[in-house]
Amino acid sequence: MAKPIITLNGLKIVIMLGMLVIILTGVRFAADIIVPFILALFIAVILNPLVQRMTRLRIPRVLAITLLISIIIVAMVLLVAYLGTSLNELARTLPKYRSSLAIPLLQLEPWLQRAGIEVSVEELLKYIDPNAAMTIVTSLLAQLSNAMTSIFLLFLTVVFMLLEVPQLPAKLQQIMVRPVEGMGAIQRALDSVSRYLVLKTAISLVTGVVVWVMLLALDVRFAFVWGLLAFALNYIPNIGSVLAAIPPILQVLVFSGLYDALILLAGYLVINLVFGNILEPRMMGRGLGLSTLVVFLSLIFWGWLLGPVGMLLSVPLTIIVKIGLEQTAGGQSIAVLLSDMSHH
Repeated sequence: MAKPIITLNGLKIVIMLGMLVIILTGVRFAADIIVPFILALFIAVILNPLVQRMTRLRIPRVLAITLLISIIIVAMVLLVAYLGTSLNELARTLPKYRSSLAIPLLQLEPWLQRAGIEVSVEELLKYIDPNAAMTIVTSLLAQLSNAMTSIFLLFLTVVFMLLEVPQLPAKLQQIMVRPVEGMGAIQRALDSVSRYLVLKTAISLVTGVVVWVMLLALDVRFAFVWGLLAFALNYIPNIGSVLAAIPPILQVLVFSGLYDALILLAGYLVINLVFGNILEPRMMGRGLGLSTLVVFLSLIFWGWLLGPVGMLLSVPLTIIVKIGLEQTAGGQSIAVLLSDMSHH
């Protein structure tokens, strides 16, 4: 193990723990400001290798950044417009849900009763209010329109971050006491996070496309929306793919019946088995260096601290924390606890 950059004694550890509690409390209260900055930082980490490749092709850095950001913003605008149309269509079909839902619930009632679960279909239907659901959809449409302003500001921040990248190493070296070790740690963190985000994005994209094609083959409405949901939630470790499967399965249960819903459930299980348990571990390899328990606990912690974005970025944030702990004498033991020792 590398020689610690920072040496800590017991008193310093106590003081730092107290400071950590204060910092975490402040971060949680200021999450609305901090989260967009963190999200912009990780987007910049993903895009910077692409910018560097474009500059090697003798494309000016400013032009490369402008082209990339412009393409992404146009894609986001088209995506938001499509989602708005889909949500409008969903709002128009919601009143039919209540009557359609009675049939699969009646099919499920005997199964639940045999399992010892007493359920009354009539009582359940009383809680299904199409008007309330339409109110939620209308609210989502309003939030989508407001999100465009936030998206513009987010990518404006990404632009400035990418423009600043060439100057960062020199600035960081000037403020570090031991620049060689410090820059080495920063480079390891950047390499690990960049590798994870690129691979995770590729796997999530393929997962979303496969889900979309499967839903099209099964003639499920809003297939693109559910494929997009599978892509986005696949960033959330352990539970993301499960959450993405719930809405389309419920939709098929309501409109097509229990048999079709079970077929779709089987399809999702196969996709999650192939991508989550076979493909992703092989592609990621030993690069994460985090135990399975730590990945799950980090999901809970970062979700509590930063909300949904914290859940999406829980793994790369924990990787950064682990590499930071490895650079302190008091933190090296904690870093070992976070590590995956199954390959040793």
